[in-house]
This record gives sequence, structure tokens and C-alpha cells, in this order.
Amino acid sequence: MRTGGPSGRDVLTSSVIGQRRQIAVGAVMVAGHQVGEALVPVLIGIIIDRAVSTGATGDLLRWLAVLAVTFAGLSFCYRFGARFGERAAERSAHNLRIQLTRRVLDPRAGAETGRLSGALVSIATGDAQRVGIVNAALPASIAAVTGLLVGAVALLTVSVPLGLLVLFGAPFLLWGTHLLGRPLERRSDTEQERAAHASGVAADLVAGLRVLKGIGAEPAAIARYRRTSQDSLTATLRAASAKAWHDGGVLALTGIFIAVVALVAGRLAAEDDISVGDLIAAVGLAQFLLGPLSIFAWVNAEFAQGRASAGRIASVLAASPAVGAGTRSLPEPVRGQVRFLDVTYGPLRGLTFTAAPGELLGVVAADPAAATAVLRCLGREADPDGGSVELDGVPLSEVYPAAVRAAVLVAAHDAELFEGTLIENVAAPTPDGEPAEDGPAVRQPVGQPVGQPVGHGLTGHGPGSGPATVVGGGARSPVGVDAGGAAEARTGGVVGRALAAAGADEVASTLPDGVDEILAERGRSLSGGQRQRIALARALAVDSPVLAVHNPTTAVDAVTEARIAAGIRDIRRGRTTILITTSPALLAVTDRVVVIDGGTVTAEGTHGELVHGHADYRATVLT
Repeated sequence: MRTGGPSGRDVLTSSVIGQRRQIAVGAVMVAGHQVGEALVPVLIGIIIDRAVSTGATGDLLRWLAVLAVTFAGLSFCYRFGARFGERAAERSAHNLRIQLTRRVLDPRAGAETGRLSGALVSIATGDAQRVGIVNAALPASIAAVTGLLVGAVALLTVSVPLGLLVLFGAPFLLWGTHLLGRPLERRSDTEQERAAHASGVAADLVAGLRVLKGIGAEPAAIARYRRTSQDSLTATLRAASAKAWHDGGVLALTGIFIAVVALVAGRLAAEDDISVGDLIAAVGLAQFLLGPLSIFAWVNAEFAQGRASAGRIASVLAASPAVGAGTRSLPEPVRGQVRFLDVTYGPLRGLTFTAAPGELLGVVAADPAAATAVLRCLGREADPDGGSVELDGVPLSEVYPAAVRAAVLVAAHDAELFEGTLIENVAAPTPDGEPAEDGPAVRQPVGQPVGQPVGHGLTGHGPGSGPATVVGGGARSPVGVDAGGAAEARTGGVVGRALAAAGADEVASTLPDGVDEILAERGRSLSGGQRQRIALARALAVDSPVLAVHNPTTAVDAVTEARIAAGIRDIRRGRTTILITTSPALLAVTDRVVVIDGGTVTAEGTHGELVHGHADYRATVLT
């Protein structure tokens, strides 16, 4: 869905305007190259008429020197003109990638709706590159027009009929090449769309490979990708066929045009209307015209593909935000009172409950979709269809999403880890990219691009740790030991407490390099329980005023879970924490539990009270 944002034409136009200086300089330089190329056959004709046919050695040497200077000039112009054109293309593509990244990472979200992540990557790479190439094609087209005009003027000096033939014939030729490019534009759009979808499907399959193997769904996944890949191949072949017809048609038109020019020149020479030198110049100019006309064929194809790609980029930039911007501010400091007032969203039907400031509240939802809906409303990934979610009395729907997520951190159950060290996945980075050892809290997550909203689908990272602590004696420290046995822990302060509370210090103690162990992409080198503990430590290290955690211990053993439950209660004391879980160990340490069934609160009380007095609660939590 579009929001009245840029159209494909707007994207293409702004891309060109943004590189106008590079394009202008490149166009002048490449036009100079075309002028030099057009002068070469003219100079050869002059040499034949004035030097070769007369035997004047001095004139021959002088004109050969002029020809050499012309070659040097056109070579220089081509080299630097092409450099400016390529620079404009690469800068334009880079700027488009930046715009797409900003839109995808906009706190209001929405750009990813209806698109796979691989499709977005394809748009930001392939489509941006195709639009960028238009900035290299534009100077070439200007140079080609210049070459045609210079060639026509040169032919006019040789013969008025030849010059007029080129001047009046070239526009019809350009119109014909434009018509030939329309099918290519349509098929290029389909090709890029199918290729992007195939990339998205492939990325999803690779990300879920372990799950697919676990449930024995590899054959179905392979069949799905085979169909998608086949569709992409078909679209690519159709686009290639259209390009072949386009190039062949343009070549045929230009060949016929050049042949007509050469035939007319030959007829004029046979009737002694032009000299032998003029005939050679005319034939050479006719051959030269193949260059500008071939450039037009290439430019037309690039413009057709660029317009199609610009439309796909515009569809992302103009995508409707998932939530509104909001104009109100949260009170300072944030006390942490969270209130759901008659919220209707997805499976939620008039949901009403309150988390008091500093309370550790347990939320039990028999329907997993209800739990997800609560989290989406808390993180302002979506606004309720009815009712409101408030923080300290301010409706979250009236606050800018990034400001909401700075105060309310949603730690999703499926939070990802990033490639890097364990400590980099937990502690916030300093400007030089190293984990902070001291100083104020930093809200931007490690490994998360600048501008990504904290808590938006990822578990955030938080403040840097305190001063470094040296652990001596050669004994393994639970937070990191080097290969020689000397350990240096950069895990004091909040980060150290978060590691301990989440049981991630035990994970570090099992790794050869402790907290400096390099984790594979998405933490695939760790077990599920280890990944969960590190992700939880990352959420706790943020020390956010409000923290909502969803099933953080589903992959750990009972003993570790009990320790984590106590650690969460201790580290979050005085801070509002909402535990959305069915784990008895976690619910046992909460101050209060609310039960959501059928989209509304059906019971509330302490864990002990609900276990003894609520059968449905016992069935959900203890079985």
C-alpha cells in the first residue's frame, strides 16, 4: 500500500538530480569523445584530398599530426568521462540503498509488510544498481546525440542531401528504439519481482533449516523453492528474450539506416557530386554513426530496466507505516506504570490489566497469538484497533515509536544473536565498535544498524559495564579466560549482573575464550538454551524502565531456570517487568499473575493462589 510517497518517476528523477554535477561533467567529456570520433573520418578524407592525391608530404605530416592530437583528445575524454559516469552510477545506487535502509529501519515500520527479507535485500542491491546505471547511461545518451549532430553537420559539409538524411532520419530511428524498449521494461519488472521472491524464499529456508530437518519437512521445502526458482527462471528467460529482440531490432534499424546513408553517398560519388575524399569521409561517418546508434540501444535498455527498478524501489519508500508517528512525550523520569484499557487487537477482546511501577508481573496466555499481540502493542509494532495501551498515563499510540522503545523494551522469544563475540552481543558498543567498559548507558543494540528501533523484533543491548576486573590465579572465570589461563573480565556493573542473572556467565565458562568467544551467525555455534540465556542477558543489560520478556527459558533445564528466575527478580527490582510465560519457576517469583483467555483477563492473583484456586491455570501452567 502506498501513502502518496514517491513514484518510480520521482525516484528516477531525484537519482539523476542528485548526481547532476557528475553527470554534467561526464556528459561533456564523453561528448568530446564523440566529437573526436566524428572528426576522424573527416580528417582522413581531408588527408586523402589534400595530401595523398597531391603528393604533398608537408601537408600529409601536418594533417597526420592533427589526427594524432584528435586521437589523444578523444582517448582522454573517454577515459575521464567514463569515470565520472561510473562515479555517478555508484553514488546514486549507494544513496538509494541508504534511503531504503532508512525506510526499512523507520521506527514506524511497514516497509516489510508483504515482503520477505530476501526480497528487500534484492531491491536494495539489484534494483538500486539498475537505477544507478541510468546515471551512467544519461551522459552516454547526451554524447550519442552530440555524435549524431556532429556527424550530420559533417555530412552537410560534404553533401547537403546526406546531412539532411541523417538529421531527419535520426528522430524516427530513436522513436523506433523507444517502442522496442517497452516490452523489455515490462518483462524486466516481472524478472526482478520473481528474482526477489526467490531470494526471500531461499533466505527463509536457510534460516529455518534446523526446524525443517527436525520436523522432516525438507522435501516440501525443496519443492517450494523449486517452484519459486522455476518461476524466477521463466521470468528471467522471458526478459532475456525481450532484450535479445530489443537489441536485434535496434541493430537491424541502425544497420538499414547506415546502409541507406552509404548508398546515397556512393551514388553522389558516382555522379561526381562529391570527391573521393568526401566519399571516404561519408562512408566513415556512416560507420561512425553505428557507435551513437548502438549507444542509444544500450541506453534505451538501461532506461527501461531502470524505470522498472525505480518503481519497485518507490513501492518500498512509499509503503504505509504500520503505526503513526505520535506527537506526545513520555514523562521524565519514566515511573513504569503500564495499563491496558479495553484493548482490542487480533485475538485480544477488551483486554484490561495494569502493571504497577516496579512490579514484576506474570502474564499467562493460553493462546500464543494473544501473547504475541500483547508484545506487539507494548513495543508499538502495532496500535490497538480499540482501547489503548498507556505508560504512566500517556497512550503509547500518541508517542513516537522510537521514544516508546527507549522506555519499553520487548524481548521477543525468537530474538537473534549476531556474529561477533559473546560480550559484543550483550554489552553496548562504544563509537569505535568495542564493548563499553564504563560510562553511561547506550541504547543502540550491538550488531543492529544505526536507526533500528530498540525492541522492534530484536532484543536490545544496553549500558556498558563498569571498570575491568582482573581475575588471577589461572583459574577459569565464569566470564572469560584466555588460552593461557590469564583472565580479564570486562563485565562489571550492569553487564556483569545481567550475565549472572541470565545464567550467561555459565555459558561463557564453557567456551574456550569465555566472553571473547566468537559466535557464529545467529549464534548457531551454541545450543538453544545457551542462545536464550545470552539473549536474556542482553535484554537485562539494557536496564530499561519497562521490560517485557516472552518465554525466555523454554530451552533450559529446571535448575538453571530456577536460578534465572531468581536472577531476573533481583536485577529488575524497582523496575517494571512483565514476564509473558507459562513457566512455573518464573511465575513463582512474580508479584502477581494475570491470566488471559479468550482475549480478556479471566483471573489474577499470586502464583500460589492461582495454582490452588484456578483449575484452568493449573492445566495451563503445570501440564
